[in-house]
Amino acid sequence: MTSPNFDYENSHIKNNPIIAGVDEAGRGPLAGPVVAAAVIFHEQFEIPKLTDSKKLTEKIRDELYELITSDERISYGIGIVDEAKIDEINILNATYMAMELAVSKLSTQPNVLLIDGNRFKSTKYQSFQTIVKGDSKSFSIAAASIIAKVTRDRMMKEYHAKFPEYGFDKHKGYGTKSHFAAIKKTGKCRIHRNSFLIKFDNREEGLF
Repeated sequence: MTSPNFDYENSHIKNNPIIAGVDEAGRGPLAGPVVAAAVIFHEQFEIPKLTDSKKLTEKIRDELYELITSDERISYGIGIVDEAKIDEINILNATYMAMELAVSKLSTQPNVLLIDGNRFKSTKYQSFQTIVKGDSKSFSIAAASIIAKVTRDRMMKEYHAKFPEYGFDKHKGYGTKSHFAAIKKTGKCRIHRNSFLIKFDNREEGLF
């Protein structure tokens, strides 16, 4: 397992002493929001097991979430953009919006952002570096990935209580076989992303 470190943070720290890692969860699902998180380590220290949230079990993610959000040496912000906005502006722009919201909610505003992935666009934050697989390379991004993933997963479990027929507690809104079967049987609910289901809708109507 690749271990993240502070190399990317340290490459900016001389001219940009306040650095935030930013990551998102939920770009691909058929339902629910996209969630982003931003994290600042005000002191550099290692957190055991911290890495890309997708590589960890739910139990370890929950433990890391509690450690990150309770440590006074860390600041974090969370941005949430719902399915209606995703349908309105598309998932890429909604992801950028969620990231901007997350950064704006930090108690201290950063000088530079480290963004997981290969692209980012913002009218508010012009100093940033995109890092492919950054959640496996940067501690700040890895911490953000944990917060974003756990926050969204918990939201989807809450939606499961309202819409139990879809199994949101298991697949978290992703396009699994059981999820498509539930949509075919029951129809969509209010948290489904209509823009993600256009081909499915057309196929059900015999257009594909």
